[in-house]
Amino acid sequence: METKHPMTRFTPNRLPADGMPQADNQLAEAASLPNNYLLLDGEWRFTLDPYDRGLHDLWCINHPSDGTVQWPGSIEAHIRHVRGNMSPGKKERPVKVVIWYERDFNLPTRNGATDHSIFQLTFGACGYPTRVWLNGHLLRTLEDEDPHCGSYASFSYELPDQYLRPLNRLTVRIADVTDADIRCGEQESHVYKQGVKWYQTYTGVVQSVWLETVDRNRLRSRLGVVSVVEDRLVRFSVTTRIHDPGHYLLRLQVFDVESDQQLANSDFPLRLEAGQKQQRVVVDVDHARLWSPQSPTRYRLVAQLIDHTGYATQVETLFGLRKIEARGRYVYLNNEPVYLDGIVYRPGGATLDEMQRHMRAIKELGCNLVRVHMAGLDPRLYNLADELGLLLWVEVPAPLVSTELSRQHHKAELLRMLSLIGSHPSVVIWSLYNEDQGAQDIAANAQTRQYIMDLYHFMQLAHPQFLVVDNDGWHHISYEGRLKSDLLTAHVHTSDPDQWRTILNRLETGEFVQVANHPLVVGDPFFYRRQVPLIVSEWGGFVYNNWPTHSASYADQIRWFKQVLRQHTFAGDIYRPAIDSNGLIDPQTGALTVPAGLLESSGSQPITSKINGGEVSDLRR
Repeated sequence: METKHPMTRFTPNRLPADGMPQADNQLAEAASLPNNYLLLDGEWRFTLDPYDRGLHDLWCINHPSDGTVQWPGSIEAHIRHVRGNMSPGKKERPVKVVIWYERDFNLPTRNGATDHSIFQLTFGACGYPTRVWLNGHLLRTLEDEDPHCGSYASFSYELPDQYLRPLNRLTVRIADVTDADIRCGEQESHVYKQGVKWYQTYTGVVQSVWLETVDRNRLRSRLGVVSVVEDRLVRFSVTTRIHDPGHYLLRLQVFDVESDQQLANSDFPLRLEAGQKQQRVVVDVDHARLWSPQSPTRYRLVAQLIDHTGYATQVETLFGLRKIEARGRYVYLNNEPVYLDGIVYRPGGATLDEMQRHMRAIKELGCNLVRVHMAGLDPRLYNLADELGLLLWVEVPAPLVSTELSRQHHKAELLRMLSLIGSHPSVVIWSLYNEDQGAQDIAANAQTRQYIMDLYHFMQLAHPQFLVVDNDGWHHISYEGRLKSDLLTAHVHTSDPDQWRTILNRLETGEFVQVANHPLVVGDPFFYRRQVPLIVSEWGGFVYNNWPTHSASYADQIRWFKQVLRQHTFAGDIYRPAIDSNGLIDPQTGALTVPAGLLESSGSQPITSKINGGEVSDLRR
């Protein structure tokens, strides 16, 4: 069959509306489509709706504006901006945090034949929850959602031709909920003073929004990759979106990124009904090199969906082959033991450029792993981690309470995140919960433990390319003596050297009480005999204990604590944090405030300074 518009280069002709060529993957998306787009970032009209009158008063058709703000941004920054221009009577704390955004846009030229293409509107991330109107018409997402509930994943709307005009009005309503069943992450708003204590919220319109032309029958930009490194088999999961049922051909081509040589080419005939469907296929990529922190080799996948006339639509992405597993007391990457030198990272309100500088600085610190704490990342940062060879440990941003409703939102958020980052070799570990947040009753409530165990089993079957942690820090679940977590982790917070040694010695011998804030294991008895990797997945935070930061003595203290860690048979350790008040990286510039290589196990150096009045010597084994 002749393919009528094949594309075999990585986004060579994807142009914004001004026609100027751009670098690869300019948009916050997991895979790339060879089409045109119109970026809708910039100035938007903005209105506070503190008494939630907008729906009743049909603000989707017409409403007054409090001013203009820049998209992307955050609700918190926009409220501060608008309040500065308000009369004193309108500055009271809002009853509800409901915001309306609106802008106009001219309909761009459609890319391709009109009988094949449609317009699609995509939000890189927004919420929570979000409702969208086009010229007064309420839209539903491709997943048939209204509203969209989620803060860390992209979502899209197909725009019916009958709704479109030469000049169009786009209206967005965001209800930044304070419901503990839904609110995700350890954050508090310093603007409207709702939430919990740890971090300033950064919510709402946090990523770009764009209009693009897509084919009626197409592959969505959501790909999953599971590799079997022993025989170089790669399992790809693709998602089809079909308006015209019929017979299609799925064609997958794999190219070497450097030479552009085709390494594999496989066809799969499919009979597809209208709607959305996921399909897994297997491709043999013989002689492919493996991805690792030392050699982050990636390949280019071109996936095409070809109809009975030969018309083709496609998506492209980069992927790598790697295998991660927990075997005995060690973590293995590509069948070789690897020690995890990690750091906790929470981007907060950092810009994309700042986050990219942070990631490069983390690599310079000597880390091979980043634990992304209670947040999602811009998809372009997952690409950067793939490129740099940084392993990623991601966490599902948890609600604040443990209820049936909170668990529903928790699972939905996990599935959304999985659909977008399943192709990245850098993502190796997932935490379902962290320090009981959203699962505060894990020790006493069998229903909560059962939910977490079911989710762990689901991840093992559906996503075997990841290691899964049930509840990072403490309160891991034991069922009949079997740990329902691939890793046994402990958060150890102390700045006392003697206590540090004592706790680490107790951990190594399997004493799991009074080593963290809570016992490490709940449920049935669990007897540790080094049958599972043990990781100190959070330590540091010395500034909270009056230690001087950003000084030679501070760096010496960190180095000493790290050296004591490496005297034990742990599988890894993770320092907290990368940025924030006691971080090792300047949040704006990305410059290190401590020596390079400080957190690399093989880079530890002898120390001659004193800590707490005691001489510090070289404690390397």
